[in-house]
Amino acid sequence: MNPDTLNTEPKRKRILVVDDEPGIVDLLKLTFEQSGFEAVTADSGPKALELINTIGLPHLAIVDLNMPVMSGFEFCGIVQRFCDLPVIILTAVDSEDVVIKGIERYAEDYMTKPFSPRELVARVLRVLRRIGDFGYTLEPVVYIDGHLAVDFAHQLALVAGRAVTLTPTESKLLYILMRNGGRTVTNDFLLRRLWPMEEIFEDTLRVHVRRLRQKIEKNASSPAYVLTERGAGYRFAPAQP
Repeated sequence: MNPDTLNTEPKRKRILVVDDEPGIVDLLKLTFEQSGFEAVTADSGPKALELINTIGLPHLAIVDLNMPVMSGFEFCGIVQRFCDLPVIILTAVDSEDVVIKGIERYAEDYMTKPFSPRELVARVLRVLRRIGDFGYTLEPVVYIDGHLAVDFAHQLALVAGRAVTLTPTESKLLYILMRNGGRTVTNDFLLRRLWPMEEIFEDTLRVHVRRLRQKIEKNASSPAYVLTERGAGYRFAPAQP
């Protein structure tokens, strides 16, 4: 990969399936591939995290709840430390309390087994349209240009070849902006995605944006990546040569 060039070639959306039932995994892999997606699978949370480290983040994950070693909620909690990966929970658990917890804290949608594969694909497409299309190639290290690259799984920005640690909030903020690269992301949307369970105001968001700029920009007072759209929000754009 040429780190100085943004890969803008259209690629299939990558769906990660995390489920310990082989029959479900095989069905979903076939369903998504026939629907034009790239499908990758893991039968446990730890294996899914290893897969992310190896091949990079997916565009969306389908996650079971009751799995050995690590529950679906635990997996989602770990991933949310470094990005805003959209998740659809697919499980046999239909407790109202569990559904509410899943939707409020971790997931964009929730389906119970048995399920309709066609309906699941429709829900995936709806979530991807609403959340945004990650415009950058999703690799373990996402190269923006010769100055900046990002390793979301390890919460690192590679700035002029130097590793800079990002906080969980900074990593998620950068992920959301890059996912919508070239488009304005409103302050309201950022507040809801970064702090879904808290009442946080724009002043706090501005503090995190300022700190992120100090870490990744050549000149934080004249940013080239994280641009302010006054009165609206922020937009991510690769630096001009």
